Amino acid sequence: MSWTLRHSLKPGDLGYLTYLHGAVYKREYGYDTTFEAYVASGLAEFAEFFKPNVDRIWIAERNSNIIGSIAVVGRSKLNAQLRWFFVHPNYRGRGIGRKLMREALRFAKRKYKRVFLWTTSELTTARILYLDAGFRKTLEKKHVIWGKTIVEERYDLLL
Repeated sequence: MSWTLRHSLKPGDLGYLTYLHGAVYKREYGYDTTFEAYVASGLAEFAEFFKPNVDRIWIAERNSNIIGSIAVVGRSKLNAQLRWFFVHPNYRGRGIGRKLMREALRFAKRKYKRVFLWTTSELTTARILYLDAGFRKTLEKKHVIWGKTIVEERYDLLL
């Protein structure tokens, strides 16, 4: 299976990434539309305030269709956040997630001292990739968000 990776946004990308996150996370985890709004607002902020020397997004495509994504968002001179790590369910298990993670961390290592991310305890496959990349869980909080009670987890990686 061939696929390509780019690190620029095209018109429609933000909407489609928002749609993918909303639809897949509803189906797989029962998240409501407030999750989709959360993704949309973060992506909109990323596009509006994008700085190419500190931020980057990678889009995985197959036949011009988005099948995955990841982004590094600068939060300070020393710290960045990993966001929107996603692989379409039809393309999981093919190394796309690992490739996205490698590219993001390669970029982050050139720019930052630490990268962090937020995830939920339900995303067990993603957690394996985070731990394999050297991330360590540093915080956990349980609360009602996105229409259900979830456990959010923060992971940090010193670069």
